[in-house]
Amino acid sequence: MKTKIIFIILGTIVLLTSCQQTASTNTSKIKKGMVKVTILYPNGDGKTFDMDYYSNTHMPMVANVLGDSLKLLAIDKGIAGRTPDEPIPYLAIGYLYFDTLSAYQNSFGPNAEQITSDIPNYTNIRPVVQISEVFQ
Repeated sequence: MKTKIIFIILGTIVLLTSCQQTASTNTSKIKKGMVKVTILYPNGDGKTFDMDYYSNTHMPMVANVLGDSLKLLAIDKGIAGRTPDEPIPYLAIGYLYFDTLSAYQNSFGPNAEQITSDIPNYTNIRPVVQISEVFQ
């Protein structure tokens, strides 16, 4: 399986060298009706986040254990708040895309312990998870 990992930094999409498709091809894989799992890491006093570990170790491990049910993976790195005086609301946001809710549940459930037990290796934040249906 060739998992596509997209990093969005300063509005520019950078693909890992192992990916063989362009950004426009990857984003075109997102279709109405897909399930998007959004993992939010809120900012705050004393909160830490190791983006290098998250992007180079944790998320590739997640992609590996979720297997072919995972259709696309993307990562946002927070860089600014709404105004220059506001702090970033989230240090990072991860996105996992699946064709169906059951595809997510069937692949995440058996691997939940492995995935969640790795969280302390890159952050002291308890992530907020939102599961959505892609509408548009």
